[in-house]
Parts: sequence; C-alpha cells; structure tokens
Amino acid sequence: MMRDLSTAILGLIDVQPTFMPGGELPVIQGEAVVPVLNRLLDGPFAHAFATQDWHPPGHVSFASTHGRAAYDQISLPYGEQVLWPDHAIQGSAGAALHPTLDLRRVEAIIRKGFHPEIDSYSAFFENDRRTPTGLDGYLRARGFDTLFMGGLALDFCVAWSAEDAARLGYTVVVIEDACRGIGLPAPEGTTMDAARRRLTELGVRFVMGESLAA
Repeated sequence: MMRDLSTAILGLIDVQPTFMPGGELPVIQGEAVVPVLNRLLDGPFAHAFATQDWHPPGHVSFASTHGRAAYDQISLPYGEQVLWPDHAIQGSAGAALHPTLDLRRVEAIIRKGFHPEIDSYSAFFENDRRTPTGLDGYLRARGFDTLFMGGLALDFCVAWSAEDAARLGYTVVVIEDACRGIGLPAPEGTTMDAARRRLTELGVRFVMGESLAA
C-alpha cells in the first residue's frame, strides 16, 4: 500500500548492539529489525533520523548505581524508574548505531540519556516529560508532519517516542516488524500489551513494513 510520504520521515529508535543478542541489555531477536529498516531506507523513505542511547558510567537508570537488581523499580524525582543493566555506555561499541544499518538517508542523530541524573526513553523528551531533546523543533523546521517508527524496544523507547509524537500533533505509525520488545510484567499483561493499548488510544497506527514497500 503505497502512500504520499513527501512530508514523512522514518525514525530509527535505538538500533544499537547494546540492545541486541550479545549486548548488555539484549532484546530477543533485536537484530531482526535491521534488515527490515534497511529495506525501508532503500525504498519508500527519502528521509530518516536516528536516536542513540548515550549513557555516562554510573547513570541513574543503572541497577549497579543503586546496588539493586536489574529490573527492580525505584521512585526518582521525575517518577518511577526501571533499573537496567549498565548499557549504551558513551563511546562503547554497544552504544554505536548498528554497523550494518544503512545510514545514507539518516539526516539527524539524536543522542539521549546523557544526563546522569535522568533517564530518557523518548526521542522527544527526557523522562521528566518536560526537558526536550530538540527533535520536535528539527522536524517542524524541516516540514515533517508524519512519523514512521521502528527500532528497540517497542514497549519502552519506541512507545514513548510514538506517544510523545502523537501528543505533539504528528501522525504516527509504528512499523511492527521493524520493532522488538522487552515484555516486562505489567498490570493486565506485559509492558508490550500496555504500550499497544496506550498508543492505540492516542490514534497511533500499527503496520507491517511490507505494506509500505508494496
């Protein structure tokens, strides 16, 4: 199903080895998103941006910083925080964008999570939901009004990015086969279930990549 994509941009959310098998915070089948995104970058999308988790050592979101177990939750001044294994350390191989990701159409790279005292899932805001990354201003200045998104992980960084984009007034589409999720336990299912419910209520659509390239 081809469509007018002249004011659309493809967002590559945290496509980094740290979130793939063998990485510090692996998402099951995380590497499978790369070929799907590369096909889209070689096809219908003329424009793309990427985000990059970019944490300093001792980041507040790391379980090791608090002497706690990974995936515990604590309360921080900006809200509830899942504690993660140390990951996406600035300058490390795991924090780089995946080496086989086609970056020729990637026109901006947004680094997030570099403030030691606050985590950042969304491409648009830190986890206080107020501190901007600058992506919104960039997209508006370039005239983009529609965002397609894929990457890692669907129930955290992709979902928070899609949610913020929808609240900011963009048309938002999540490319399901270009994402993989973590799926932590949550009320009424998992974090994957919760993310889908939340995004659907905001009008975010879910499609398969093949429907865009067909």
